[in-house]
Amino acid sequence: MSQTTTFGVDGMTCGHCVQHVTTELQAIPGVTDVAIDLVVGGSSQVRVTSDAALPDEAVSAAVDEAGYALTPRRSLL
Repeated sequence: MSQTTTFGVDGMTCGHCVQHVTTELQAIPGVTDVAIDLVVGGSSQVRVTSDAALPDEAVSAAVDEAGYALTPRRSLL
């Protein structure tokens, strides 16, 4: 059963940025789909679908390799 995780990425400004992050995330074993809603000047929303839960470290490393940063997760109270 597939699982979709959504997170934010700061610093993307164009379609090239989206493609670069998409390529890095698709290289993670188990990833089946990546969809990005680009928000210039803000935190873009990234949805990653995978065969199993993805380790946070793998996602963070892929985004870092692309030259961007995950937005800090916020707890909802």
